[in-house]
Amino acid sequence: MTTSDELRVADLALGYSERDIITNLDLQIAPGKISVIVGANACGKSTLLKSMSRLIIPREGKVIVDGKEVHRTPAKELAPTLGLLPQSPIAPKGITVVDLVGRGRNPHQTMFHRWNKNDDAAVAAALSATNSLELADREVDELSGSQRQRVWIATALVQETDILLLDEPTTYLDVAHQVEILDLLSDLNERQGTTVVMVLHDLNLPARYADNLIAIKDGQVYAAGTVEEVFTTEMIRDVFGMANHILPDPVSGAPMMSQIGRRRIGNYEI
Repeated sequence: MTTSDELRVADLALGYSERDIITNLDLQIAPGKISVIVGANACGKSTLLKSMSRLIIPREGKVIVDGKEVHRTPAKELAPTLGLLPQSPIAPKGITVVDLVGRGRNPHQTMFHRWNKNDDAAVAAALSATNSLELADREVDELSGSQRQRVWIATALVQETDILLLDEPTTYLDVAHQVEILDLLSDLNERQGTTVVMVLHDLNLPARYADNLIAIKDGQVYAAGTVEEVFTTEMIRDVFGMANHILPDPVSGAPMMSQIGRRRIGNYEI
């Protein structure tokens, strides 16, 4: 098991044009754990993840990995440590699945270390883990949304970084494949000690898979801690503006949220 590098955010301010998205945000990501960022639409969670991966330059503050400031560290130097799967990645036109996933091995290539059988094995393992091996010779443009998403996850996995950032990795996947992918990421975390940071929308999935939850509201950390500490009726009401009831997940025992809409079933009282 590898020891993951420390990832933290200090006094971070982010925005687009004149609009502030994140202000004065401080956050410590637990190394070697699965952390999930949740929050309402447009609260800043994806913007925060992009800044962690150096895609967005902060207006103020810094993102630090293993003592190094991310936005002042050359991309080539950072690539073996920090991997990213963005929300809507774009593949070059006409590229095959195996070639796209193979590009994830670029951080491992140097003047003295060219492509070898270890890289072939890593690509095959990533495709196999995401049930994409049979797609290897097909063009990415020909794939369904679900197939394409699994291939992009394979591209992230094949990088074999200490820290893996994923923005909505279960997008376009049906329920069965969502569980498969989250099981896969959980296995990766347990087997290799990879620090996994994800943005997810379905609240019951992070409650089951996360070690830590980070709830964002209006560009600030509303709450951060273990699932039991953060996943509460009050947090869901305040962050999502949604009446809810928390009960134990019958499968995992983790907290599970049941929404309460205007059309109630039975005699449940809010």
